[in-house]
Amino acid sequence: MVTSKTYSAVAYGQGRFEFRELRLPKLGDADGILRVEACGVCGSDLKKYLLARPPTVLGHETVGVVEQAAPIAEERWGVLEGDRVLLEEYLPCGHCRYCRGGEFRSCAMTDNTRVGALRYGSTPVEVPPGVWGGYSRHQYLHPSSVLHRVPDSVSSAHATFAIPLSNGIQWAQYDGGVRAGDAVLVLGPGQQGIACVLACRQAGASQIFVSGLTKDAERLDLATKLGATRTIDIDREDVVDVIHDEAPEGSVDLVIDVSGGGISTFMAALRSVRVGGTVVIASGSPKSPGDLSLLDLSLLRKKRISVRGARGHSFEAVERALSMMSNGDAGLDLVSSPPWALADIGAAMEAATSAQGAASLHTVIDPWREDQDSSSQPANGGRRG
Repeated sequence: MVTSKTYSAVAYGQGRFEFRELRLPKLGDADGILRVEACGVCGSDLKKYLLARPPTVLGHETVGVVEQAAPIAEERWGVLEGDRVLLEEYLPCGHCRYCRGGEFRSCAMTDNTRVGALRYGSTPVEVPPGVWGGYSRHQYLHPSSVLHRVPDSVSSAHATFAIPLSNGIQWAQYDGGVRAGDAVLVLGPGQQGIACVLACRQAGASQIFVSGLTKDAERLDLATKLGATRTIDIDREDVVDVIHDEAPEGSVDLVIDVSGGGISTFMAALRSVRVGGTVVIASGSPKSPGDLSLLDLSLLRKKRISVRGARGHSFEAVERALSMMSNGDAGLDLVSSPPWALADIGAAMEAATSAQGAASLHTVIDPWREDQDSSSQPANGGRRG
């Protein structure tokens, strides 16, 4: 039986959801429909949820079963109807210099900072066919979709973490070049910071320092459980002093900044990294960059530091993330909390936004799960439309 409609949570700005029945499109010869089994909550989803924006089905860490796929789509994607897959957020053109070079994350056609770009979890419902995100029971599969088969040993809820984990792999291993025996400093113990810890541990780093605030105590403890050798509460200790006292020769090989801390954090990175070392900037811009007088770019020259900006992940990083999960190397039971029902998505978002604990590190939505309220009324900001 071909599904013609689906049930979706549509975010329409400033912390509100509307539950809608959306029509699924009649397929052409190169697209498909995914039956969503789970979708993770990313920090970018939280920002979109809180900001005023056009109505959008959010969610881009989506795992599900290919319910319908046109013949050309199956050949292009390398999957068949009935396969369980992880969906990347990108919808690249496939023809530009970046796509031809395997860097489809840089394709302008799927850059969500560009007006008119297509990207899962970011494209408004006003753009046909509307079901562009994973907070729904079904999701449209565009011909340009990038899919990965999910190993049988990994649950759908856990597999959603492959997207943030792939970011950590990309930034630590591919962009940062971490190697066995290296010392690494990760600035920030959030979802992406923990992913970087896992990636550094998997690469064989001998020392992994992770910094955070006092309020991040649970996440710093989680970082230790997942491979960090030293955590630093920056409300009580100075990062640079700790690195100078405890790292080999008083410096680290690689610093990964996922904190968004501004100039003071950037300078801490420059002072902590060794001569000839690498600093990867993977965080967004802070609301206030801080005191510009603190910026001392002479350290870049004196220490011959390589600074790299990082955004998103490659296809290979996602494949490696799924492999780590299949091998039991990702600490999945520690990073993911039990899934929330779609009807409770407002409460799930509020919990993920307000909490600092380890339990909130990676929130997952299961669109087929029964809601927590027996009256079936959505909680915290959701309303049925």
